[in-house]
Amino acid sequence: MEHDTILVELGAVILALGLLGAVSLRFSISPIPLYLIAGLAFGAGGVLPLNTSTEFIAAGAKIGVILLLFTLGLEYTAPELVGTLRSSAPAGLVDLVLNALPGVAAALLLGWGPTAAVALGGVTYVTSSGITAKVLGDLGWLGNRETPVVLSLLVFEDLMMALYLPILTALLAGVGLLGGSATLALAAAAISFVLLIALRFGQAVERFVASESDEVLLLKVLGLTVLVAGAAELLQVSAAVGAFLVGIALSGPLAHTARQLLTPLRDLFAAVFFVFFGLQTDPMALPPVLGVAALLALCGVATKLATGWIAAKRAGVALTGRVRAGAALLPRGEFNIVIAGLAVAAGSHPRLGPLAAAYVLMLAIVGPIAARAAEPLARRLGRRSARRTPASTG
Repeated sequence: MEHDTILVELGAVILALGLLGAVSLRFSISPIPLYLIAGLAFGAGGVLPLNTSTEFIAAGAKIGVILLLFTLGLEYTAPELVGTLRSSAPAGLVDLVLNALPGVAAALLLGWGPTAAVALGGVTYVTSSGITAKVLGDLGWLGNRETPVVLSLLVFEDLMMALYLPILTALLAGVGLLGGSATLALAAAAISFVLLIALRFGQAVERFVASESDEVLLLKVLGLTVLVAGAAELLQVSAAVGAFLVGIALSGPLAHTARQLLTPLRDLFAAVFFVFFGLQTDPMALPPVLGVAALLALCGVATKLATGWIAAKRAGVALTGRVRAGAALLPRGEFNIVIAGLAVAAGSHPRLGPLAAAYVLMLAIVGPIAARAAEPLARRLGRRSARRTPASTG
């Protein structure tokens, strides 16, 4: 009887996700907020709590994180990462300081302690690559001058996450300063090793994974990714970072084929991951943190707009492009929930999970809406500037 219930619950969850995905397509919004809301509805304190399928969903959520990071790694080659790190470092550091600081300050002011501060700083820092990419495509901004600036900032954030996640994992495990330093050194060594393999022996890796059969290729890539992610987790580096590095190691036509094969699996398990995070959040815990979440969201809008403006201005982009760059960086989503999920799983401050959920819900919705308003806002700013210029020179 219990197994029958599991099938019924899983079927209901997956069908509900499909219906919510259809709603998001209909209104041209990201499905992430809807998946989070579904998790809140299915979790403890929700309107229809799950009873027997939570363990399966928890395992699916882990796979979802791994596939999210692996497919993200497929977007970049090792030479691109090295080149981007050099060119975007100044703007990337501005992005890091402006956007991580509000989360760190909020956690410390609330008395949550340094570990929660590091976690919340990561939540407020990183932009949702998935939502931003969709916004750029939907609004036809891919060919704009500011788009390479936006993409380089996203790549820099991804690289920072590869260093940040091991630090956060070590802090959450309570290993102390020495253990944290060792974990960071191990993560840096792993990243350097994978980049070296990708640069020097990329063809050998591709020959090992390649196959004329899509089925065999899918099994090889998925198995290798999960294996490396699991090994990274055993070394306390972070399964997500391990998966990201496997994605970087693959390139060319093989990466394109692997992305096509794994995208449906990624979408399925990523949706399960967002639901699982919602399952862990009691809806009754949201109202007490809504005020703080709203203040952080307003601050996040201001700091990301400033980040995009500064980065685009450094690249010689005009006013409209600067506003578009800032608006494109507003959405928060998958990585923010990954960070919060790690903190919640480690038993960090009980309000961190609800605060992160509310924060992501707000900016995942506001981000795409603000992007559509970016050009009218830029035109208004341009007219104001034009009216002030004669007055100041006359």
